[in-house]
Amino acid sequence: MKKKAFYVALILVLSALLCLILFTGCAKSKASESVALKDTVNAKSTSGMAESAQSTAAGAALAEGETGQQNQNQSESNLPTIKPKIIKSAVISIEVAKDTFEESMVKITKIAESAGGYVSSTESYSNEEGKITSGRILIRVPGEKFDNAIDSIKKTGDLKSINISGQDITQEYIDLESRLKNFEAQEKVLLDLMSKSTSVKDSIEVQKELSNVQGEMEVIKGRMNYLDNMVGFSTIDVSIAEPLVAPPVQGGGFLNAVKRGAEGAIKVLNGLAFFFIAISPLLVLAGIILLIIWASIRSRNKKRAKRAEAAVKLAQAADTLKDKE
Repeated sequence: MKKKAFYVALILVLSALLCLILFTGCAKSKASESVALKDTVNAKSTSGMAESAQSTAAGAALAEGETGQQNQNQSESNLPTIKPKIIKSAVISIEVAKDTFEESMVKITKIAESAGGYVSSTESYSNEEGKITSGRILIRVPGEKFDNAIDSIKKTGDLKSINISGQDITQEYIDLESRLKNFEAQEKVLLDLMSKSTSVKDSIEVQKELSNVQGEMEVIKGRMNYLDNMVGFSTIDVSIAEPLVAPPVQGGGFLNAVKRGAEGAIKVLNGLAFFFIAISPLLVLAGIILLIIWASIRSRNKKRAKRAEAAVKLAQAADTLKDKE
């Protein structure tokens, strides 16, 4: 009975130990599963957070890139637009009808004035008969009215030739602007130094440098004003001429020959008269010189004659004395 009780107690103890071991293993398994699940959740959460962070960073980068692109585009749009500066000029030659030269000059003058321009200079030439039949007129018109003025000038007569040219001075103008800004910055610094200088020597040195800078600025401004004027007003040089009249063909015959001979003789006489009138001062001077030479020779001959006469008288006197002796 004692042995049975011992074995039953041993079996119960072993059963309790086995149940305890099984329960502990299940608890550990559940705990490990719970830990693994937590780790998985944490990993997924971390991965999600990382992905979210990455997406956020990507979105921020994209937004920053778009903002930078917008700023760049805005900066580029704020850059000053450089307008080309072109000096336009034209040289035109037209032929007008006979006896309409002055009328054509007036028409071109009105074209310049109606375009908002002005006449810069004019020249006129006369023919053999003394009548003004040709010349040139230089006008200046605003650049935007350049083409319209040329079209109007073409209609005033028969166009013989035209030459249109344009000089691009954009780069030169930009360089002048850059130099002017640089000198303006120097001027500002020098004025600041002038206000802070404490000695007369420093003030004189600063004033000397300031004068040089301001002189350079005036030269640049003058050049820029000249270029602005040349760009703002284009130059058109117009030559105007009436048609040349051919001289009439002279016929033959005795009378025409006599007439031509008389005209030729008159031309020759006119030429000789003009020649002698032109050299008359030289002829007068030569005459005076010859008169002086002739007078000196005559005076010398008279002196020689007197000396010879005196010598003859002396000889005669000597002979008379000898005869008396």
